[in-house]
Amino acid sequence: VHPWKSFPGKKIEARLLCRILCKRTNLEHSGSWRSSTNAICKHKFVFHALCRLDKNFTSQSGLFAIRHGHLLRSWNTSSHQKVISHSQKIREHFSVVFVRLVAAMLLVTSASVALSNTRSWALSEENLLFLEAWRTIDRAYIDKTFNGQSWFRYREDALRNEPMNNREETYMAIRKMLATLNDPFTRFLEPEKFKSLRSGTQGALTGVGLSIGYPTESEGSRTGLVVISATPGGPANQAGISSGDIILEIDNASTESVGIYEAAERLQGPEGSSVELTVQTGPEIKHLTLTRAKISLNPVKSRLCEVPGSEKNYPKIGYIKLTSFNQKASAAVKEAIDTLRSNNVNAFVLDLRDNSGGLFPEGIETAKIWLDKGVIVYICDNRGVRDIYDTDGSSAIAASEPLAVLVNKGTASASEILAGALKDNKRAVLFGEPTYGKGKIQSVFQLSDGSGLAVTVARYETPGHNDINKVYCRSLCISLALSP
Repeated sequence: VHPWKSFPGKKIEARLLCRILCKRTNLEHSGSWRSSTNAICKHKFVFHALCRLDKNFTSQSGLFAIRHGHLLRSWNTSSHQKVISHSQKIREHFSVVFVRLVAAMLLVTSASVALSNTRSWALSEENLLFLEAWRTIDRAYIDKTFNGQSWFRYREDALRNEPMNNREETYMAIRKMLATLNDPFTRFLEPEKFKSLRSGTQGALTGVGLSIGYPTESEGSRTGLVVISATPGGPANQAGISSGDIILEIDNASTESVGIYEAAERLQGPEGSSVELTVQTGPEIKHLTLTRAKISLNPVKSRLCEVPGSEKNYPKIGYIKLTSFNQKASAAVKEAIDTLRSNNVNAFVLDLRDNSGGLFPEGIETAKIWLDKGVIVYICDNRGVRDIYDTDGSSAIAASEPLAVLVNKGTASASEILAGALKDNKRAVLFGEPTYGKGKIQSVFQLSDGSGLAVTVARYETPGHNDINKVYCRSLCISLALSP
């Protein structure tokens, strides 16, 4: 074994580099590793580091010299020249190591180390609530470019610069964060609003019975908010408001720059209270005062229709009106089918007119009732198809009888999913008008303090890969004649 191979020069290099990196890591964690023009501080750091390097180098060199001396005395004269040759190699190796370490030190210090005056802070309860909302958007939002911004940088900037000293300031910071996404359907819900939204999907709501949205492209540059549907029997329906009407004012306040969710909150209120609306129907403008009432959200009405014919037994048609997709929707449709079947119906008519949607899972479950197999909807994000909802027919109870579906411009969201699935799977024929065209999916997330977020998580395509959102609606729901 050659004595120079036992020399710990590589160990010296590795240990010193580790110490340098550890020093840098400690500085980074303490907030002291940042750019600076403080040349004095920089030079001191280099000087002390090189002194430590020199001490370690000298110590290790001395240790080796002692070991090397013992080895020289124990070897015979014939090996002496060989040892000297190896010693020369060691000195050359030491020179390379030393130069390499100095270069490493210069590279490290090129980052301009200086004492930092960066303030540190502990995350408060308000900061944690903001971070909870930020993480929800980070994980669930459909657009992973976040409207072309660095989402992580926004988080850091907001924690440093946005005031979050109380709950209202935190809510304001969350709203400001969501506004950067430029998505009107992704919004913050304060605890009371979140509770109200949940009550609307569970079957009870107090208001005037209107579903509203933004004017579509086909409606030109009309201002205000468009009525998607009016709940049958509700205050708005009884006052003559119908799909396609434009709400210009709510309680004498213009709706031109008001979001649909803020407008919906203005329309809701205590049972028996009143709200004034300015509504445009065609060229006519009407001023109406409506009394808020508890809106019954039983989503299904059905009846048996007999069609007169030449035969003794008239054809019987089961008519099902589905007004919304709340938590009762699919179960209520099944119950209506069973009731109509007991009267020996020959066909069904499913009326989705003025159905503005609701719970996405209920739309899927309702589609399964009518389909023996096939794709119901594709869930897509910016990268393409993310998920597929289909059925194997195990939930089908009405997959064979002839089926017609009625739609209009008040048919939106989950009801468009159902209509698209039935049409593209050749299960039903659609009659009516182009639908509203809301092809984005929102999920509702509850935050730890009882508030919540409604977040656009995806868009959907029909089984034929047609995008429902605004474009496909014109071809999805065209009027068709029944095949003989």
